[in-house]
Amino acid sequence: MAKALARRHAQAIFQIALQQNTLEVWRADLKRLAEALTDEVARHFWDNPRVRLDKKIVALKSVLEGVSPLVLNLAGLLMARGRLGIVNDLVDEYGRMVDAHHGILHADVTTAVALDEASQQKLVQGLGEALGKKVTVKASVDPAILGGMIARVGDRVIDGSIKTRLENLRRGLVSS
Repeated sequence: MAKALARRHAQAIFQIALQQNTLEVWRADLKRLAEALTDEVARHFWDNPRVRLDKKIVALKSVLEGVSPLVLNLAGLLMARGRLGIVNDLVDEYGRMVDAHHGILHADVTTAVALDEASQQKLVQGLGEALGKKVTVKASVDPAILGGMIARVGDRVIDGSIKTRLENLRRGLVSS
């Protein structure tokens, strides 16, 4: 539910930023907001129910000096509704929307072993050519896939893992 909520907020913010031609300003301000809210020491203050909301908002304004008033309003709204926990997801979703607007896709790639820099660059280039867009890759490792890779780009899943190939082979042999 938190991801869906973050996505809805990000979509609304994206529409506002697009209309005002301030996509990158919003991105920078949202990152500053996320950093301020996720700082370990400050987190105790933001989450403390004994501190009144108006005092938290005053503190937030001083921490985020120079940030757009709309971002401060968003922070106050999230704070008032107890939704500070979605800020990192909101920043990620917003960043994906801005990148998609600029023709950049994000791929979550899982491999059995960690990729070196050269392999990761080949992967980025190959995915970019296959999808016809610029791609950024967030790599993770899962030894359970045995080999190959699984790439998630938006709603698409490209599963080239050895584990899946073996499962498909087993199903084929069993059904014969």
